[in-house]
Amino acid sequence: ARMEESDFSATAYDKVYDAQRPEIFFKSMPGKVVATGDAVGIREDASWNVPEPELALVMDTQGSVVGYTIGNDMSSRDIEGENLLYLPQAKMYDRSCSLGPWIVFGPDESEARQWSIGVKITRDDKVVFEGETSINQIKRSFDELSDYLNRSQSFPSGSVLLTGTGVVPDDDFTLEEGDHVAIRVSGIGELGNPVKTV
Repeated sequence: ARMEESDFSATAYDKVYDAQRPEIFFKSMPGKVVATGDAVGIREDASWNVPEPELALVMDTQGSVVGYTIGNDMSSRDIEGENLLYLPQAKMYDRSCSLGPWIVFGPDESEARQWSIGVKITRDDKVVFEGETSINQIKRSFDELSDYLNRSQSFPSGSVLLTGTGVVPDDDFTLEEGDHVAIRVSGIGELGNPVKTV
């Protein structure tokens, strides 16, 4: 999806998808993350805001994947598309990430890759966008993502890694205050959040 935001971004993302090193960036401190039922935020200075439904890997202090939950990586695509260096502003702000509804322990990667992930956005009780894909579309192995995240890094309380999205609304869609975003992963459950301007 991000390859369509600008010519410059398209070139950069095209290269990273086939690179040896995966794209990993810092998304949020705990204080900017909300739980299921709490409102996710859309930036007041952005005009193109979308949710990005993602499988979230829950890792211990050693970087081992111990469980899974659902993540919503809220993104301001117009800000990111203007200049790739604006990625932190497009991705990191109050209420820009939601996690939940709980952590599922036990399944290994091969089982988790059989799950589906989907998003449904409602506005005034009407579905305005709905899409679904398979977790198996994630290109990198979970161990590879964990390995790169934990290189030269320590996480004394563990960490949560969002694995990237495979389903986003069409380019002519933007979230509005009052919308509701529901992300479902077949092996986990549903993460639901209303939307508010921040």
